[in-house]
Amino acid sequence: MKNIVKNLPICFLALFSVPAFADVAPETSYVVSTLVMLLCAALIMWMAAGFCMLEAGMVQSKSTAVICLKNLLIYSISCICFYLIGYNLMFLDVDMGGGWIGSFTFLSEMTPSEQSLVFGTVDETQKASTIIDVVRQDHSSMAGTFFQMTFVATAASVISGAVAERIRLWAFFLFVALMAAFIYPIQGAWSWGGGWLADMGFVDFAGSTVVHSVGGWAAFTGAYFLGPRKDKYQEGGVVKNYFPSSVPFVSLGVFILWFGWLGFNGGSLFVTGGVGEMSKMSLVFINTNLAACGGAVCALLLGRLLYGRINILLALNGALAGLVSITAGPDFGSPLYSIMIGAVGSALATVSVPILDKLKIDDVVGAIPVHLVAGIWGTLAVGIWGPASFTTQLIGVLTVGWFVGLGSALIWWILKKTIGIRVSEDTEDLGQDLLELGIETEPDSFPMGGLG
Repeated sequence: MKNIVKNLPICFLALFSVPAFADVAPETSYVVSTLVMLLCAALIMWMAAGFCMLEAGMVQSKSTAVICLKNLLIYSISCICFYLIGYNLMFLDVDMGGGWIGSFTFLSEMTPSEQSLVFGTVDETQKASTIIDVVRQDHSSMAGTFFQMTFVATAASVISGAVAERIRLWAFFLFVALMAAFIYPIQGAWSWGGGWLADMGFVDFAGSTVVHSVGGWAAFTGAYFLGPRKDKYQEGGVVKNYFPSSVPFVSLGVFILWFGWLGFNGGSLFVTGGVGEMSKMSLVFINTNLAACGGAVCALLLGRLLYGRINILLALNGALAGLVSITAGPDFGSPLYSIMIGAVGSALATVSVPILDKLKIDDVVGAIPVHLVAGIWGTLAVGIWGPASFTTQLIGVLTVGWFVGLGSALIWWILKKTIGIRVSEDTEDLGQDLLELGIETEPDSFPMGGLG
């Protein structure tokens, strides 16, 4: 009796601890997974604000309003085009397309079972079986569509900063539409859609290649066909440095992106209704965070070593390079590993900046080193230390790069030969804000009706 009384607290603790270790009911798992996915998608959507602030701060003040407009339309156009055709090209019946492409069916809609529940058309006698059918999906189909929409918008946002201050708006918007509808979803079908790369064992957890390198390749080809800003590269190898209009804006943008990245990587678990899944999500969060920390510190030290002074812009981009690097594999390895992955990606991005200048590729915000170079590194790192084959990872990097690079170059070339992709010299001199939008970013007063 004495032993029983003595062990009563332990018995009660064990009793109330059992549910925490038991399997979660399927319907509960569905609800939790859907809720987490929606919240993570909202975090990723907030990254659009981060890109906007980062780019607006990096360009000259005479073009900041255009940057804000571009980022608003990037998100809007990407979401619409991906909903209309891109989602089904990426995820629907990819196996029937030989593992290369999904269905050309228009519109991504709810499953019939979900529709019957949402619109109340299901018979009461069949409601239980309908719920079972819906729960088998693991999460809501519309939550999945929304989540993927935010990814394609992120890839498109990468391009904007690289071609800033000289790209014609309508040409840029048309490129974004074609990328979101065709280029991004077709290559995404190869891996995330269950296509031929997935069959080979290619691993890209949240998109170092599928999202960031894709944006990087499109940015690289766009900057090449567009050409550098006026007087950027001068005689004798002199490179003109344009000072950012607002370092605080750039810093705010980086912190917003860092915050949103937790949803970017964390939400990519998709199913989060169990103890094991939530434990893995916690690992993904801390690995993502520490990779950015490692990237920032490495860029700060490397910038001091290479240029003899502390460079805040290199440090800020270093954090982003660390985030891109860990995105392919934040779900394995220790946090110490993540710091190393982020630091190496940051170092590669930092040394890539002068190489691009040698090639006379004018990248206003450093999008190509951050998203393309670090994205390639992060994908290959999964093949070096992670669960994937290095050869398979390399094949994935090369084939996606070939497809996106060639496809983007073709579109940029056609746009250049038809409607033109570069603003006039006067527009570049006076600023796109004044000549294309008819406003100044910080005027003394707004005209009546200018703001609602």
